[in-house]
Amino acid sequence: MAGEYNGSSKASESVFKIPPIKFTKLFINGNFVDSVSGKTFEAIDPRTGEAITRVSEGDKEDIDLAVKAARQAFDHGPWPRMSGSERGRIMMKFADLIEENVEELAALDAINGGKLFSHCKAMDIPGAARNLRYYAGAADKIHGTVLKLSEGFQGYTLREPIGVVGSIIPWNFPTIMFFMKAGPALAAGCTMVVKPAEQTPLSALYYAHLAKLAGLPDGVLNVVNGFGETAGAAISSHMDIDKVTFTGSTEVGRKIMTAAAASNLKPTDKKQFQKILSYIEHGKREGATLLTGGKRLGSKGFYIEPTIFTDVKEDMTIAKEEIFGPVMSLMKFKTMEEAIKRANNTTYGLAAGVITKNLNVANTVSRSIRAGIIWLNCYTAFDVDCPYGGYKMSGFGREFGLDALNQYLQIKSIVTPIHDSPWH
Repeated sequence: MAGEYNGSSKASESVFKIPPIKFTKLFINGNFVDSVSGKTFEAIDPRTGEAITRVSEGDKEDIDLAVKAARQAFDHGPWPRMSGSERGRIMMKFADLIEENVEELAALDAINGGKLFSHCKAMDIPGAARNLRYYAGAADKIHGTVLKLSEGFQGYTLREPIGVVGSIIPWNFPTIMFFMKAGPALAAGCTMVVKPAEQTPLSALYYAHLAKLAGLPDGVLNVVNGFGETAGAAISSHMDIDKVTFTGSTEVGRKIMTAAAASNLKPTDKKQFQKILSYIEHGKREGATLLTGGKRLGSKGFYIEPTIFTDVKEDMTIAKEEIFGPVMSLMKFKTMEEAIKRANNTTYGLAAGVITKNLNVANTVSRSIRAGIIWLNCYTAFDVDCPYGGYKMSGFGREFGLDALNQYLQIKSIVTPIHDSPWH
């Protein structure tokens, strides 16, 4: 499918060609293949609500095949046994290929994820390449420690790859989230089975193609399109997957953790459009004042007006739950202590922002709010070297930085006696 898309009337959004959709099958053991069932589903353009193409629909049988390939690649293949510098060299080549195909990749995320083409081209796709290069540079710097133990023993630790990783990717940042998982996992020497969100599978399949061109051995990176209740559930409960990594809603996260615990204790959008509108109705019914917005924007696609509520109380649904849409709740406070209390009076704790010129306020509030990242006089400032993750029901573990790399490594301790040592 090809055509032309005039992104918007804004000068900053350029006109771009919708590329032919080259990859629509599953990617298993280094090859694009049909699903076992032969079923397909539509990839939708959320700007129009119309189908872009059809992609293969993976199910439990396809996940089984992908895990078998990843298991073989980990247990017997070259990837975990390469030197870190060799893995890093292949990952650098992968990053180069991403940059060489930036236009096409940005277009895929624009038409499949409803994102701005200009933003994808300037931020998301280059960010993926930077992420790969960061972890490629760390691949040959994975070290253990030497331990001086008591009672005539010495020991040391090894950091070894955790094994086969099942990665479930959300729809909102299909490229960034793909490489937040793949970058550190590949650098560590793990193999992967990736399930992109059913809403946004197209760029993930393109990345699988580029990974093979870069030289990743067959079975190291597998991509299975499918739905959460089938393909996602199969990843979560699979006995031959060593770690599941997931970014998405708390509701789905609970299901994944339950399935993971019940198997082998591994560590773990029309629909969305309608869900956001229902939250707006909750806000109005519960007594919040709708200052602006609150309605569908346009007659096609899944757009919602920027929406702001005032007179919001802490016990209202729009204040307590994660809306994940263009809805803001304004709540006033009189003292710093009141602001801290309100900020912490939530089951979530991913990120917070503080705007102040007072250094003492900045220090006190940033240390008091229970959230994984605090932005002072800025917001959504991300960097691959800065760990990112949540407190409480916003999850556990960290993306980015060396903290993310360590999550894909096991620590093994080795102890040996030292007889007649002069040191104690």
